[in-house]
This record gives sequence, C-alpha cells and structure tokens, in this order.
Amino acid sequence: MNLDRAVLLLAGTMTLLSVLLVALVSPWWLLLTAFVGLNLLQSSITGFCPAAVIFRRLGVSSGCAFR
Repeated sequence: MNLDRAVLLLAGTMTLLSVLLVALVSPWWLLLTAFVGLNLLQSSITGFCPAAVIFRRLGVSSGCAFR
C-alpha cells in the first residue's frame, strides 16, 4: 500500500464511520464528516495533509493513487 491509497483509505473509513455514528448515536457526529471534508479540501489547495505526514513517518512508501 502506498501513501496516496493509505490517505484515501483513512478518509473513506472516517466518513463511513461518522455516517454510522450519526445513525446510531447522535447527529453531532456529522462534525466528524465535516472535518474530514474540510481536511481533504485544504490539502487539495495547500498540498499539506497531516495524515500523509503521519503515514510517511510510519514508513508508508510514496506513490500515485490512480494509475
């Protein structure tokens, strides 16, 4: 697994988890969905992704997600 796919996997998992939590616990979990969306938006504009930094430090190799 490369860095790009790891970030996409994390974002998708967090989004689906927040939808599940909204349905089962509280609508306030939509804030998690909003956070994930805003983080994706800012990283597309600035090129800085905190999750990518963490994954890189964990030793995940770089790569292109869409070949």
